Amino acid sequence: MSFFPKISFQREVEEYLTKVFRNNELITALGTQEAESKYQSLLSHLSHPPGFTTVRVNTHLASVKHVKKLLFEEIQKQFKGLCVPVLEHPKLQDILLIPVIGPRRDLKKHSSEVIVGAHCGYAVLRGAHVYVPGIISTSRFMKAGDLVSVYSDIEGKCKRGAKEFEGVKVFLGNGISELSRSEIFSSSGPLNGMGVRMIEPVYLSLSFDNVLPSYLFLQNLPSVIVSHILKPQPGERILDMCAAPGGKTTHLATLMHDQGEVIAMDKIANKVKKIKQNAELLQLNCIKAFRYDGTKALSVEKREDEQEGPPFLPESFDRILLDAPCSGMGQRPNMAYSSTLKEVTSYQPLQRKLFTVAVKLLKPGGVLVYSTCTITLSENEEQVAWALKTFPCLQLQPQEPHIGGEGMRGAGLSLDQLKLLQRFDPSAVPLQGMDINSLQDSREDDLISLANKDCIGFFIAKFIKSNSK
Repeated sequence: MSFFPKISFQREVEEYLTKVFRNNELITALGTQEAESKYQSLLSHLSHPPGFTTVRVNTHLASVKHVKKLLFEEIQKQFKGLCVPVLEHPKLQDILLIPVIGPRRDLKKHSSEVIVGAHCGYAVLRGAHVYVPGIISTSRFMKAGDLVSVYSDIEGKCKRGAKEFEGVKVFLGNGISELSRSEIFSSSGPLNGMGVRMIEPVYLSLSFDNVLPSYLFLQNLPSVIVSHILKPQPGERILDMCAAPGGKTTHLATLMHDQGEVIAMDKIANKVKKIKQNAELLQLNCIKAFRYDGTKALSVEKREDEQEGPPFLPESFDRILLDAPCSGMGQRPNMAYSSTLKEVTSYQPLQRKLFTVAVKLLKPGGVLVYSTCTITLSENEEQVAWALKTFPCLQLQPQEPHIGGEGMRGAGLSLDQLKLLQRFDPSAVPLQGMDINSLQDSREDDLISLANKDCIGFFIAKFIKSNSK
């Protein structure tokens, strides 16, 4: 049952998506009513957070059992004795799942208000406290220590420093202000640090601020699955083409037991810095991160300088992960998607440039995994159809583990080809809240099954490059 309004789009994007989810192949297979019902359900799911927090354990430094015990103790501390389980996944031995309690509909709202930006609001819905950079406005006389209600300015209409805001705002829960209004907005005031400590969030989710930073990495469930599907082996040379912030990069290195070489690329300097920081934090030495544009990563001739970084010669890598830049429409929660249609449709040609380079950099017999965190056909199934037509050397491969649904109709792929793809569609389960009573009555198997579906929207395709004749 919906707690928040459905995700909103700019009109031209909404019209574009409506055509995607009412395409002829889909309507023929499901019928108009079923296709429309699934689409509307998806829009509702996207504005709500996933039902579980997924934690990937850094098995390079700690066992899953040990981290599970530490997390359970942390839950007891943060949730003041509430009994929330920490679940192991039967098919993904390096993750732990923590159910999210909510939405809590009975919270009392306070007269003192704090308005935060949309991205800050989404982080709060997934367990974060409110940090000063995310605060846009507060009530006129707010002091440190006040009980405050926190709202998200989902449309970006609130002016920084405003004393009141009457626009569209979504209630996120209650907290205690750590600073006064004058401290937050004074010219010499703090630019970072905690602004509001959440004590009654609408969605009760474990806060990971400084919790076991070397032992775990917060990732969405499908993002963890991607690395398992690539299945890197110790001693291999792996390329992560669009690697920031490094969650998949560090996972690949961990699966290889830190033996071999993982090359990570991103074209933004700060993001490369973040990859290096994460590798250092998790104590992984086989990662080499470079600031480089993946579309230019192919070198046509051998270089004289013996440099180990990009560009690379053809057929240089055993396995390649292309977690491509995308329109990001599968991310949750998102109540107001702000990109224009021009921005949404700009990703397909970029992805094809990157994909073309990836195919050339891959050794014969090598594996290429392509993934996105979006829901469109043009960035997912249409890319697979294009790749198979453009590169006869590529063959679609079964994926292990296969936890998501099959690919979506509409790109002209056969049913057998669609079954080889994984599309994680949050609307595969009804939108349901979780309270502590229903949680305690639930079987562990049912919770795992729910976690497999109630995640972000995501897409995965796995290819193998045939040996050269």
